[in-house]
Amino acid sequence: MPVAILSLVAGGALLLVGAEALVRGASRLAALLGISPLIIGLTIVAYGTSAPEMAVSVQSSLAGQGDIALGNVIGSNIFNVLVILGLSSLVAPLPVAQQLVRLDVPIMVGISGLLLLFSLDRLLQPSDGIILLIGGVVYTLFLIYQSRRETNVNVQSEYDREYGSVPIGRWTWIINLAYIALGLVTLVGGSRLFVLGAVSIAEALGVSQLVIGLTIVAAGTSLPELATSAVATLRGEGDIAVGNVIGSNIFNILTVLGVTALTSGPGIVIPESVLHFDLPVMLAVALACLPIFLTGNVISRWEGLLFGGYYMAYITYLILRAADHDRLGLFSQVMLMFVIPLTVITLVVVMFRPGTKNQQATAEHEKPLPSDTHSR
Repeated sequence: MPVAILSLVAGGALLLVGAEALVRGASRLAALLGISPLIIGLTIVAYGTSAPEMAVSVQSSLAGQGDIALGNVIGSNIFNVLVILGLSSLVAPLPVAQQLVRLDVPIMVGISGLLLLFSLDRLLQPSDGIILLIGGVVYTLFLIYQSRRETNVNVQSEYDREYGSVPIGRWTWIINLAYIALGLVTLVGGSRLFVLGAVSIAEALGVSQLVIGLTIVAAGTSLPELATSAVATLRGEGDIAVGNVIGSNIFNILTVLGVTALTSGPGIVIPESVLHFDLPVMLAVALACLPIFLTGNVISRWEGLLFGGYYMAYITYLILRAADHDRLGLFSQVMLMFVIPLTVITLVVVMFRPGTKNQQATAEHEKPLPSDTHSR
C-alpha cells in the first residue's frame, strides 16, 4: 500500500509538470504557426492529453480487460466535462468560441449517440471500430484544413499583445517542440504511475474492473486534461482549456475506442449496466453542454458548480452499484429523473439570463490592455 500511495503522489507531480510544459509549448507554437489557440487545443493538446486513455485502453483490451478499456473512455468523457470544465470555470469564467457551439459540441453529441447506437447489440465490433477511426481521421483533417483558412495577422496580433513579438527561427521551433514533447512524455509517464497506484489500491479493496475503469482509471487518465485545462485557464488560454476537453472527448470515442475495438479480437462486450445507464449519462452530459455553451458563450462559476453536482450524483450511484445496495434501484430511477430535468432547467435558466452572461463576456473582452490605452 505505501508503494501505491507513493506512485499516486509521484504521478500527480509529473502530471502538473507535464501540463505546464505542454501548454507553454502549444501556446507559442500556435503563435509561430499563425493559427488560433482553439485549433491547437482541439488537436495537439487534446490528442496529447488523451494519450494515457489510448495507452490504458489498448493495453487493457489486449490483456482481456475490456471492462477497464470501455469504462476508461466513458468515465473519462463524463469526468472531462463535469469535473474539468466545472473546476476550470471556478478558477475563472471560461469563454466559449463560436466554433465549439456550431461544430465541435454537436459532433461530440452526435458521436456519443452513435456509440450508444453501436452498443445496442451489446458488442462493439471491429467493424464499428473502423467506422469510428475513419471519423477521427476525417475530423482531424478538417481541423487542419480549417486552420489554414484563418487570418494569420489577427491571430498573430493576439499573441503579440500577450507574449510580445515572437521571434521566428530554428531554435524557437526546436525549443517549443521540445516543450510539447517533454510535456507529452511527462503526462503519459505521470498518468501511468498514478493509474498503477490507484488500481492497486482499488483491487486491494475488492472493487470490480468496470467500476475501476469508470472512476479511478478514468480520473487518473483524465488528470492530464485536468492539469492542462487548469494551467491554461490560469494562463488566460481559455480556448485551449475548453478546446482540450471537447477535443479529448471526441478523440476518446472516435480514435481510442476505434483502435481498442480493432485490437480486441471479436470486439468489446458492453455490460448491461453500461448500456442502460453509463452510456445514457455520457450522452446526457454531452447534451448538457449545449444550453450552457449556446447562450452567452461563457461557462460561469455557478454552471461549474452545477457540473460538479452532476458528477457527485453519478459517483454516488456507482458506489451504490458496486456495493449492490438495496437502494440502488430507487437511486437509479431518481438519478435518471434528476439528470434530464436538470438539463432542461439549466436550458430554461440560461435562456432567460442571456444578458448577464453576454454582459460579463463583453466586459471581459472589452477591457483595454495597458499597452493599448493610448493606441490610435
